[in-house]
Amino acid sequence: MHTRITVAAGVIRREDGRVLVARRPRGKHMAGAWEFPGGKVRQGETPRRTLDRELHEELGISVRRSTELMHYEQEYPDRLVVLHFFAVEDYDGRPGGREGQELRWEFPENLGGMGFLPADRPLVELLIQQTASLKEKSAR
Repeated sequence: MHTRITVAAGVIRREDGRVLVARRPRGKHMAGAWEFPGGKVRQGETPRRTLDRELHEELGISVRRSTELMHYEQEYPDRLVVLHFFAVEDYDGRPGGREGQELRWEFPENLGGMGFLPADRPLVELLIQQTASLKEKSAR
């Protein structure tokens, strides 16, 4: 029997197209792996509400507007993770690592080789595909 965990995370983009990623700190499950900022949904909380709470706690920002990009399940040997990823379209504040985590702004095409959590890899692939498609359209 797997432990079931529901998670909400955000894709925060800068105007130059880079996205914000965080490295999991020591002491956390899968420490050292890269991920999109977010966290576990608490009992009675919606994924959208979790996004607001977690991004405020982790980064010090307040989400004003977001849209769910995708959701899916990732099975690990000891747990089933249900993921909800949101595009953060508007926020107040300046993102900073409030929990001691390393943060980086990276272009989506650079994310593939960074060592992301397995659960985040489908989102990484989606962002890479979207970026390639946008570049292809602008080249025409």
